[in-house]
Parts: sequence; C-alpha cells; structure tokens
Amino acid sequence: MNDAARPVRHVLILGGTTEARRLAGLLAADPFLRVTSSLAGRVAAPRLPAGEVRIGGFGGPEGQARWLREHAVDALIDATHPFADTISRHAALAAGTAHVPLLALRRPGWVPGPGDRWHEVTSLDEAAAALPALGNRVFLTTGRMGLAHFAHLTDLWFLVRSVDAPEPPYPPRMTTLLDRGPFTPEGERALLREHRIDVLVTKDSGAAATAAKLTAAREAGLPVVVVQRPPVPDGVPVATDPEEAAEWLRRLFGGAGSR
Repeated sequence: MNDAARPVRHVLILGGTTEARRLAGLLAADPFLRVTSSLAGRVAAPRLPAGEVRIGGFGGPEGQARWLREHAVDALIDATHPFADTISRHAALAAGTAHVPLLALRRPGWVPGPGDRWHEVTSLDEAAAALPALGNRVFLTTGRMGLAHFAHLTDLWFLVRSVDAPEPPYPPRMTTLLDRGPFTPEGERALLREHRIDVLVTKDSGAAATAAKLTAAREAGLPVVVVQRPPVPDGVPVATDPEEAAEWLRRLFGGAGSR
C-alpha cells in the first residue's frame, strides 16, 4: 500500500508512567499514527507526553468503551502504574465491549538479590500488619493514596515520600518528603541515616528510577516489606518496554500505521 492510501490509526495510551511517555514519543513520530495519552489527573503537575493529551476519568468501563467508539480508537495500550489495578480492569472490560485490541505495558518487577531481607506481602493491609515486628521508624514509599492503611499504627514513626502532599487519614507520627525520582543510592543512604530508618515499605513498581532505596536498604541490612503487584487481567498480552509495545502495534497494523 502506498503512503497516500494508508489510513491514520488512532492509538490511546493510558499513561502517567515514564514508559507511557517514552512510548508516546516513539509513536508520535509516525505520521500515520494519531496518539492520545490519557492521564488520571491525580498528580498536580504531570509530565506531559508527546501527542494529544486528555486528563480525567472516563466514567467507568462503560464510559471508556463509549469514548473508544466515539473517537475511533484502533488500539488501546494500558501503560499505567503496575498497581493501577482498577484502571487496568476497566480497560480490559472497555476494550472487550468496544472490540478494540488491548496491550498492557508493564516494566519488569524487582527481584531480590543476595543480602536482601524482603518480606513479601499481597496488600497494604498485610504490610501494615507486618511492621510492628520489624521496626519503629518506617520509610514508607507506597504513595500518598494508601496512607489510611497505616493510620492506626500510632506507636510507629513514618517518613512518607510522595510527589504531592498527602491528605488524611494518615499516621499521626509522620514526616512528609515531597520529591520525585529518579533517586540515587547516595541520596537514599543519606536519607536512611538522617532519619534513623529501620524498616522500608515499598510496592514492587519496578524500574531503575526508584530502585536505589532497595540498594541502600540492603547495604544497611534493613528489612524491606515489598507489596507484590496485582496480575494483569486475564487474556491481555503484555509488553515489557515501549519498544516491544511499538512492535506490537506494527504487527497489529501490518507496518507503521498501515495494514
């Protein structure tokens, strides 16, 4: 098919992650792809990707399916945070209803190495239940949205790091550090020393940008409570990096934007 006859394909990326921005940049360079990134709007000043951007929810899976049809979306890529379970489930339902091909883009998870003292749990509630036996000064890096799960731990002190300021309920003995990665091992070592941290809590979000805390905790011999990520919805194929996702689209469309 010659270029003049190629249709322009519309790709919707459910974004907000570094991988989503990288993917949008890759795809936006193709003149036969129209790229729209959808951001949840939970971060006050998000880093905007290349291409078109919409911010806010869809109104559940039914609303998302309607948006897919009304905007003639040819492919949907769920490149949200590995713990955005509700968004991922809604995307799978919407894609099925609208008959739009769906791919999940998920960075690989972390793997414990020699010297790591990991305590793997399946939820924030399990993480909170494990803490009293592990330490008294907690470095909590699970994000501002789940602090209510730790609010009852009145005997523990928490250092909470997040991009935006948290809202209650949250632990009564808490210091907030507003910061955004990437972080360095040197910076994380200094943070653990300065605040006398004796236990770290994190989600298995993967990626190198926030992995330095694991290195610092290993070197200090600290226990780490790791919340395992939820599974991708059944039947949804997975790419582990933006280049693999772009290749999936090329196969889907039979070449760069064409059948």
